[in-house]
Amino acid sequence: MNSTPSSDGSSTRLAQRLVGMRANREVIPEDPNHSVRWHQHDYPSPVARWNYHPEYEIHLIRKGSGKFIVGDYIGTFEAGHVALVGSGLPHDWVSDLEPGQVLVNRDAVIQFDGKWVEQTAALVPELAEVRPLLEQSVRGIEYTGVTATTAAASIEAMGTSTGLERLHNLLALFATLSRAPDHDRHYLADEWFRPQLDGQAEAVVDIVLEYVFSNHAGNVSMSEAAALVGMAEPTFSKYFKRSTGQNFTDLVRKLRLAHAKRLLERTDKPVSDVCYEVGFSNLSNFNRQFLKEVGATPRQFRHHART
Repeated sequence: MNSTPSSDGSSTRLAQRLVGMRANREVIPEDPNHSVRWHQHDYPSPVARWNYHPEYEIHLIRKGSGKFIVGDYIGTFEAGHVALVGSGLPHDWVSDLEPGQVLVNRDAVIQFDGKWVEQTAALVPELAEVRPLLEQSVRGIEYTGVTATTAAASIEAMGTSTGLERLHNLLALFATLSRAPDHDRHYLADEWFRPQLDGQAEAVVDIVLEYVFSNHAGNVSMSEAAALVGMAEPTFSKYFKRSTGQNFTDLVRKLRLAHAKRLLERTDKPVSDVCYEVGFSNLSNFNRQFLKEVGATPRQFRHHART
């Protein structure tokens, strides 16, 4: 998902990926030997795309960095990133790759049915502590600090254990996430976020995200995005808003600001350089948009991030 489409042949090839592409929700296979499913996968991978499913998902990024989208939230990630995604909430993690690069076993993922938690809690009342966590996950939750480190260890331990030991690691993970302090728990999507996904929405959004994530620091246009998926611009605008819960221009703006936050935190580049590097052409507009989105100016944000 990191090619850089052009307005000619590359655009055509991307659009052709829609033809005959069945893009229903991701179907999570059951694991008859375990209460929940644990698996790992590379990036790029067919399962690493804009998708949703009724199962809850606990996601660990083991290596690399990039951008992620959960509902209408866009942020950046690095190795050690841990997130809980609620039932039916669309999500995607896109790594920054060199041409031809593959991140082997980038992700460790746990997926489970909410009904399993409810049915088990009826017999094991202690598990009822997990219910509020599942209710909160409707927006998606990113964990940081000690919580993320502890949760990552439990996720990895599940992958190398079986039987009662595996169940012990799962319960430890649930306890860690349920009891996370507020400063380690960050809600993602807006409460009102409710996309309307149809059979082709995943394929359309996946192609558009590829285009935007690959070009956000340069020229990104709605007209080219619409052309990539074979739609007229007005039709694409309405379809994208219905499928993602946000306007195309909002997506680009949020992605650029997320990139700016990372640069302000991790580099000493002047604010003006950050502004132009992430794709803004006007410093005053960058400052205004950053303040509106983050609640602080770029300089204030950098100062707070380093104190």
